[in-house]
Amino acid sequence: MTRTVMCRKYKEELPGLERPPYPGAKGQDIFDHISAQAWGDWLKHQTLLINEKRLNMMNAEDRKYLAGEMDKFFSGEEYAKADGYVPPAQ
Repeated sequence: MTRTVMCRKYKEELPGLERPPYPGAKGQDIFDHISAQAWGDWLKHQTLLINEKRLNMMNAEDRKYLAGEMDKFFSGEEYAKADGYVPPAQ
């Protein structure tokens, strides 16, 4: 049976992740409160930010910036968007 969580991002009961995506308290918080759907949406958005803002994951400041944006993304705050990105029409 699939584990469900009350998703902090989407405010509804959704299937959860199979395991914490990070070690420690941060990973456990994501595991307990973020759905697999929200995590997948974050990974797509993270990739856009890394590419559009030319973030270097070897740079500690860029990693700190991305972690802050992830927290905003999941908590419903205003988060950074990729400049000029227009999603494809469906």
